[in-house]
Amino acid sequence: MLFKSDQSPISENFTYALTYSFSEDGYVSDSDVNEINYDELLKSMKEDISEGNEARIKEGYPAMELVGWANKPFYDASSKKLHWAKEIKFEGDAVNTLNYNIRILGRKGILELNAISDVEKLKLVQNDIPAILASTEFNDGEKYSDYSPGIDKMAAYGIGGLIAGKVLAKAGFFALLLKFWKIIALGAIAALGFLKKILTKKADNSSV
Repeated sequence: MLFKSDQSPISENFTYALTYSFSEDGYVSDSDVNEINYDELLKSMKEDISEGNEARIKEGYPAMELVGWANKPFYDASSKKLHWAKEIKFEGDAVNTLNYNIRILGRKGILELNAISDVEKLKLVQNDIPAILASTEFNDGEKYSDYSPGIDKMAAYGIGGLIAGKVLAKAGFFALLLKFWKIIALGAIAALGFLKKILTKKADNSSV
């Protein structure tokens, strides 16, 4: 995880944390990027989340709603970096959650960065995004341009599926996993919200 240099999870001025992970799903083709209707994509994502609420509640998670884009998807074709932000409402929360997503495409997979905060912190996160994007790169030999067709693995989804949480992957066998993936993806988002609450509680307790 990454925190601002003047903050820690228990700081009174704590604003957000950035998680880093790598998904070795293979090379993600960006050939569909100019064909994506982001309004239609958002509608589909909202429906997926709404459909998954029953399963989430059974697992002990609160119901959630995708309010909309906090920052509409933007793809930098030259650097192969994609970022977008979602505003999420968790049942029982007075303030909506910000989930700012950054994906850096590589030869063998995707570097995933997620900022977790309250939606009111959007401007602050947006101001830091250029520095974050500029400081995060794949090593030579692992970059998107190093992909070898026929040798390296190709991901089962494109840019649209990446934003949607991979629920728009290609038809066929993978389509059978869509409902299972929805539950997993929604649980991951809930975990981010739960982490945010833990960090917030730590900050509150430290100020008592």
